[in-house]
Amino acid sequence: MNVKAIIHPAEEGGYWAEVPALPGCFTQGETKEEVIANLQEAIEGWLEVANNRSSLEAMDQVVEIAV
Repeated sequence: MNVKAIIHPAEEGGYWAEVPALPGCFTQGETKEEVIANLQEAIEGWLEVANNRSSLEAMDQVVEIAV
């Protein structure tokens, strides 16, 4: 899966990043390399929480769609 992130310079130094497709998925880092590594963790964490959040009823079905 590929998602796009936007890296911004932070006013106080370093960088912060957001993932527009995942509301509330933000991170920061002192260098671009650090913020990219932190993005990986933030995205994985966001997806894990989102995946575990939904509760299923007896007749519900889970399907995976590749895009």
